Amino acid sequence: MDLTVISYIAYLVISIGLTIWVAQTLSKAGKIFLIDVFKGNDALSTSVNHLLVVGFYLLNLGFVALFMKLTEQVDGQRQIFEAVALKVGTVLLVLGVLHLFNLYVLNKFRRRSSVDRQKFPPVPPQMMTRVGPPQQQFRPPVAPPAPQM
Repeated sequence: MDLTVISYIAYLVISIGLTIWVAQTLSKAGKIFLIDVFKGNDALSTSVNHLLVVGFYLLNLGFVALFMKLTEQVDGQRQIFEAVALKVGTVLLVLGVLHLFNLYVLNKFRRRSSVDRQKFPPVPPQMMTRVGPPQQQFRPPVAPPAPQM
C-alpha cells in the first residue's frame, strides 16, 4: 500500500475520532450551561444542544475532508508522522476556535437573558405610594456662642 494512503487513513481515523470525542464531551458538559442560557427550559436546551452538535460535526468533518490532500509525496515513515501531525494539529486548532466561538455566542445569549430577568421586580408591586412635597432635612440645634470676656 502507498505511504500517502496510509497517512490519509491515519489522519482520517485520528481526526474523526477526536471530532466525535470533543462533540460528545461538549454536549454533556454544555447541557447545564444551555439550561441556564434558556432560563431552565430543558426541552429547548436539549434541542439547541443537539443542533449545536450536528453543526459541530458538519463543520469539523467538512474541514477534515477539505484539508486531507497532501501537497508532497510521502516517501518514508517519518514523513507519515510529520504529515499526520500537521494535519491533526490543524484540526485541533480549528476545533478549539469553534469551541471558543460557541462559548462566546452562548455567553452573549446568557448575558442578554440575565439582563431581561433584572427588568422586572421579583414580586409585583402591591400598593402605590403618593409622592408628597419634599421634607426638610433634620438639622441639629446649634449651641449659642460662648460669652466673651
